[in-house]
Amino acid sequence: MNVVFLSPHFPHHYHRFCRQLKNAGATVLGIADAAYDQLEPDVRDALTEYYRVAKMDDYDALVRALGYFTHRYGKIDRLDSLNEHWLGVEAALRDDFNIFGVRGDGIDAIRRKSHMKLKFEEAGVPVAAGRVVLSLEQARELLAEIGYPAVAKPDTGVGALDTYRLDSEADLVRFFDHKPPVDYIIEAFVSGTIYSFDGLADADGRIVYHTAHTYSQGIMETVNEDRHVSYYSLRDIPPGLEKLGRRCVETFAVKERFFHIEFFLTAPDSYVALEVNMRPPGGYTTDMFNYAADIDIYSLWARLITSGSLGSDYTRDYHCCYASRKNHYTYRHTHDQIMAAYEPCMVQVASVPGVFSSALGDVGYIFRSPDLDQIKEITAFVQASAEG
Repeated sequence: MNVVFLSPHFPHHYHRFCRQLKNAGATVLGIADAAYDQLEPDVRDALTEYYRVAKMDDYDALVRALGYFTHRYGKIDRLDSLNEHWLGVEAALRDDFNIFGVRGDGIDAIRRKSHMKLKFEEAGVPVAAGRVVLSLEQARELLAEIGYPAVAKPDTGVGALDTYRLDSEADLVRFFDHKPPVDYIIEAFVSGTIYSFDGLADADGRIVYHTAHTYSQGIMETVNEDRHVSYYSLRDIPPGLEKLGRRCVETFAVKERFFHIEFFLTAPDSYVALEVNMRPPGGYTTDMFNYAADIDIYSLWARLITSGSLGSDYTRDYHCCYASRKNHYTYRHTHDQIMAAYEPCMVQVASVPGVFSSALGDVGYIFRSPDLDQIKEITAFVQASAEG
């Protein structure tokens, strides 16, 4: 099997997907814009061959790269990056080279928030009121219907980039005065705790692994208000969340892909859909999958790609949590004090690349425990301010 992986060096731990593909017998072909000798040894070792392009946004260069790989190795069987940024490019390349996976005719449903909303409604999942607005007048008409506060976000976008909370007419006018030149959707602000339904589905849409997480707040608040973030996995998934999550997996026709579906908990076991992402959850969450259930999600995905449908035997024995710290804050407890107090629970301390630090902090502590109260205790200890 020939598998092309775009940007195998980014995020830096995603070379593990390539490594496990290679271990499963696949020919793993990487494409990126980094010089080969600048790739970490683990990345180079995970690839059968690497093709450098000058710019990853040069579609013709990517086509030439796939043409070269096709000439050298035969038909390309799969192409992916597991990265939301490249979803559109991947779909176009799959169209041009007749590769299995999400194609151009299905990409809007998983990239454009307005189209996601329609699919959520088709699945019978509650959504926030809102729509795409193309002018200040259209926005005023919408806000007359849904009221303030509201949230404005790019119809096609990743994370909290260029996302704004609107609390008044003044905020709305200011937003349009500085709005980036892309389509925006405005939605009613939903107050609630964020939960996600996460996992992996096989080529027939059957879920082979799933879990759920809950978050201290949304990425928008984390980035815009310079907050800490923490989130942890659930050993037991609330019935309402699992029911809606499974409906979404079916309605969005998730096949041979990871999924990360976000909801607001607005009342006990009652949820409103936020958005869907057909990729693994961001940050170090794939590692957290492994720590929470003592599995290897990288190997599971690779075997799914190379061998088709497979069973998976796992139990969610632990809650696994990520808690961030930021270099410009002063904390009550040092790193050594954290490790002395909770080392048996600590499974990883991550130094976060700068491009992710606004959302994930500069350092992330990853820890696990079967006891949720202990998870909350460690989170409070890690993030306690020296001024508090």
